[in-house]
Amino acid sequence: MLSIVFWFVLGLIALIAGAELFVRSASSLAVRLGISKLIVGLTVVAFGTSAPELGVSIQAGSSGEADILLGNIVGSNLSNILLILGIGAVILPLRVNTKLIRTDVPIMIGVTVLLFLFALNGQITVWENATLVLIFIGYLLFLYQENKVAMREIEEKKKETGLETLVEEIPLPMIALVPMGIAGLTLLILGSRWLVGSAVSIAEILGISELVIGLTVVSIGTSLPEVVIVVVAAFKGERDIAVGNVVGSNILNIVLVLGTAGLVIPEPIPVQDVMLRFDFPVLILATIACLPIFFTGNKIGRIKGGTFLFMYFAYVLYLFMDATGSPLLEPFKRVMLFGVIPVAALVILINFIPEYRRRRLFYLAAKHRKRRKAEKVRQKQESRPNQEPKADKKSSSNPESSSNPEPSSNPESSSNPESK
Repeated sequence: MLSIVFWFVLGLIALIAGAELFVRSASSLAVRLGISKLIVGLTVVAFGTSAPELGVSIQAGSSGEADILLGNIVGSNLSNILLILGIGAVILPLRVNTKLIRTDVPIMIGVTVLLFLFALNGQITVWENATLVLIFIGYLLFLYQENKVAMREIEEKKKETGLETLVEEIPLPMIALVPMGIAGLTLLILGSRWLVGSAVSIAEILGISELVIGLTVVSIGTSLPEVVIVVVAAFKGERDIAVGNVVGSNILNIVLVLGTAGLVIPEPIPVQDVMLRFDFPVLILATIACLPIFFTGNKIGRIKGGTFLFMYFAYVLYLFMDATGSPLLEPFKRVMLFGVIPVAALVILINFIPEYRRRRLFYLAAKHRKRRKAEKVRQKQESRPNQEPKADKKSSSNPESSSNPEPSSNPESSSNPESK
């Protein structure tokens, strides 16, 4: 057992180190080839955050371990929301960008629901995986258009402040790029094999299904880069980066990781009924709950973070109780279904509805002020042509006044000498 755990940990370390080396070499090569930094950020960095999940998914799929493949995707997304955001929010309350709520969170909900619809027939076909990859390409184009203006503003600020040379990335020497890329790719492949092989062995020894191992141990392991990013961002005070990283990672896990792994594997990916009955609904509920939770105050406080952590540990506990046939499973299920989950949903609604009404009133008030301001400007513009003719009429009402001055009130005073 110790040797299996050793290979599992070694595979995890190799996986993360390989992803880091490969991303560094790829980004430096892109800079040397003159590729836009924006394109590098949207593609290479995106691949880097999802590289561990991608390596494990391809290895699991090619080895016929479809349960680990899907379990890794679903479990990673659940751990990203409940575990990683929970840890980050407990360390320091996390900020949520308004743009994230308006665009990225709805996209995350949409692709999650779409994946569930694809899985309803018991398998995810090659064409459905191709659709996910097309969505990934569309998402990249959307991000490109969205970030073009922001990148232009950043470049202008760098030129204005004279810091362009300080923040400019220095690419690695060309002679080091190819070996580093090959080493990173090799570590990715080896780490994926060791991780998947040891996970299967752990499942066999413990008598637990590979699906449970994929949903818990493997998914947490492949999500470690996100854990590091969120914790470091929280300690540095960059609280808005953490939430954006999790949301982006969840989108890419579905459209990039699962889509690419499904295209590499020539056969459809089978989906177990237990996933359709339990794991997918839990993931969808957790994903949809992000919208009102993020919307309320545009932050995730410590109480919300603690609730996330509680929900995640309850989910993991349920999985292991179900896998081991614990007699406490049924009471635990009833407590969660009829107690904890309804109370949590009620608390979310109680906090969401007043916040929604407040923002709605603020929006209507701002709209009303804007309309009144526009009406005042319009009235002012309409009154100007009416005032000018009046001024002209007044000045031209007595045309002789300017050319012929009015005689004195007593004209005889100057002409009659007797007046003296």
